[in-house]
Amino acid sequence: MQKENNPRRRMFKMRFRRSESEKAEEVGELRSPLRPLKLNPRSPLRPLKLNRRSASWSDTWLKNTTSLKNVVMAMHLGSPRESRLKPPQKSLVPELGNSDRTAQLSDQILLKILGKLPEMDRKPSSMVCKRWLSLQGRLVRSAKVKDWSFVESGRVISRFPNLTQVDLVPGSLISDRNSGILLNNCAFSVPVACSGHRVFEADCDLVPGEVVDRGLSELGSGCPNLKKLVVIGASELGLLSVAEECPTLQELELHKCTDNLLRGIAACENLQVLKLVANVEGLYGSVVSDIGLTILAQGCTRLVKLELSGCEGSFDGIKAIGQCCQMLEELRFCDHRMDGGWLAALSYCENLKTLRFQSCKRIEVVPWPDEYLGACPALENLHLHKCQLRDKGSVRALFIVCAAAKEIVFQDCWGLDNDMFRLASICRRVTFLSLEGCSLLTTEGLESVILSWKELEGLRVVSCKNIKDKDISPTLSILFSTLKDMKWRPDTKSLLPSSIIGTSLGKKGSRFFRKNRDLKFLFDAP
Repeated sequence: MQKENNPRRRMFKMRFRRSESEKAEEVGELRSPLRPLKLNPRSPLRPLKLNRRSASWSDTWLKNTTSLKNVVMAMHLGSPRESRLKPPQKSLVPELGNSDRTAQLSDQILLKILGKLPEMDRKPSSMVCKRWLSLQGRLVRSAKVKDWSFVESGRVISRFPNLTQVDLVPGSLISDRNSGILLNNCAFSVPVACSGHRVFEADCDLVPGEVVDRGLSELGSGCPNLKKLVVIGASELGLLSVAEECPTLQELELHKCTDNLLRGIAACENLQVLKLVANVEGLYGSVVSDIGLTILAQGCTRLVKLELSGCEGSFDGIKAIGQCCQMLEELRFCDHRMDGGWLAALSYCENLKTLRFQSCKRIEVVPWPDEYLGACPALENLHLHKCQLRDKGSVRALFIVCAAAKEIVFQDCWGLDNDMFRLASICRRVTFLSLEGCSLLTTEGLESVILSWKELEGLRVVSCKNIKDKDISPTLSILFSTLKDMKWRPDTKSLLPSSIIGTSLGKKGSRFFRKNRDLKFLFDAP
């Protein structure tokens, strides 16, 4: 090739080569950020102001915003090839969804949780699932059986394995459910048959004794921790099976009780509370005499509370109970049929503290002379509820036996007039008196007795219509002012007279007064 001799063309080519080389160097500097920057003084570009320190990788990376956006976008989208190769990571928290989260809890923990619920919320909680239904059955301690098939099939034991109190009386009655009239008793209700406007008799039968004994045998074997049992129509063998299987039985209530039945409870060594129901007028009738009371006294020596309802007996039966049951503290008679002279046997109950009479038509038939009547040394409470106090001799004998009583309660007693109530002055240690529904007693009879009680601290008078406010004397009003506990409601319109103003009755024992009551409207004493 021939060399070019034209100097101008040669100079133009040299400048063109220089300009291309400078552009290539600038492009190389942008592509490689780690290469040091070189400046050409002849370059037409403006020179960059450089810092003294060298550019770091982070500065260069942050300045290149385009590359940074591409990397962030790639992180969000991810590579489909890598997602196929790498298995998905499992979360440490299990995804339960709609499954039962309590399934991982043990029965003991779940029982503690359900046990904290109130009684009104336990029954709805048993409808959650079968497991909760079973656990809720373990928390039930008391059951009243209304269908005997529930006992005979064994469902009562499988459903409630931890029962401690069982009432079998409602389920032992076979009656017509279609009858709209019920005969109510303190323990159960029985449908009665009627014709027109006249009620004839209770239309009910009892489950046979053999069936009741089989149920008691199954109940004793399935509930060894049984503490209270209420049963009707059982026999001696049925009670023996329960006594052998349930050594912790402490409270027993026997309906339609007989002397032979009481032989079965001799095996109940830890029995403390016993109720015997022999006769219920209109429903059933049986006999408990001195023989049964003697068997009871010799077999149950740890009795603390005894109730005799519709039972017969006499001095010998009550004496045997007092001599053998040294721990007896409460004795209750309900509609008793005791023979004459039985009150004298109460003095053998040395530790008796409470004596109760309920719905008794008579206290004593033929009371013994006063010299044969001894007082109960430890007696503190005497309660009479719906009793007929018409015989002065029997009432006098009762107060002689209860001479050491500190609390006397009369509630809805018939025949309690001034003469009968004056006999209560035999008791000199009375600290509390309660009168309710005693319509024959007057203010004069009340005053004659309570003024003789020097240790009286509390008085309660409710619904005694013949006790009038206007008959209260100044002496009686002064006594009212010294009482610590007092409730005065002889009738609904009762207001104490103004004669008690100034006796500080409103400060002591006057909790029954209303704060908004103005004493200016009280009656004046005559």
